[in-house]
Amino acid sequence: MILYKQIERNKRNTVFIVAGFVLFVLAVGASLTYLTAGDYYSGMILAGIIGGIYTIMMLLSSTNVVMKMNHAKHIKSKNDDPFLWNTVENLAMAARIPMPQIYIINDNSPNAFATGTSPQKGAVAVTTGLMRRLNREEIEGVLAHEVAHIRNFDIRLATIAIALVSAVAILSDLGARLMFFSRGNRNKQQHPAVLILALLLLVLAPIVATLIRLAISRNREYLADASAVELTRNPLALASALRKITAIDAPVQEASSTSAPLYFADPLKKKVTNLFSTHPIPQERIKRLELM
Repeated sequence: MILYKQIERNKRNTVFIVAGFVLFVLAVGASLTYLTAGDYYSGMILAGIIGGIYTIMMLLSSTNVVMKMNHAKHIKSKNDDPFLWNTVENLAMAARIPMPQIYIINDNSPNAFATGTSPQKGAVAVTTGLMRRLNREEIEGVLAHEVAHIRNFDIRLATIAIALVSAVAILSDLGARLMFFSRGNRNKQQHPAVLILALLLLVLAPIVATLIRLAISRNREYLADASAVELTRNPLALASALRKITAIDAPVQEASSTSAPLYFADPLKKKVTNLFSTHPIPQERIKRLELM
């Protein structure tokens, strides 16, 4: 009962965060044209167009690009790694999705990630360190977490969030340039207080957009944990895997800052506050898993 309540709560939270993000992007667009022309609606339309274009461009990005970025080797048959192949295959059957492509990264730090914008195009990658340092149940728990990301369309959602952050950055930069060239051409109907609020929104927009994207990322990690337990019925194995992975200070050498949010746990081992982190605090994830 607790498991399903957590799954529903995380799904509901994501809907609220994403809806708020879209409204925020439209508000940034409205602020842009209000400051420069005294008009709300054209800025909202502009924001929608830019956000839509960036989303489409990023969704068309290939899984191969991410795998090459992390120097991942494609496992093409069961003979290459029978245990890994069978585990992913069984989890995919339990999740009722096509079997994802499997990749291995030659790195001693234990970690894993999933990519692909739909279950039909899903892929999972694990490090050699994960296969060596964790036991079978723990590996299954981590792989279930990544399969859950694919089933829950988390990578698509993360891609859309990144696209919206990019759109906000463009709007903010465009606003700064237009304000410079339109100084002294203010509409008399523009209210001073609204002008100040619009200016603050435009200036702070990139920071706020990034924080929203990180909030979406953290929320989906909780959802993937809960969904993984739904697939394996073994929350303690996943909690144990998380303890082992986060206890190791060595970063994943092949990981980049661009792909870091995709990983099961922070591969760069950065000591940052939860607000600016791509992943929830490990202790909180473990606590939630132990309560399931």
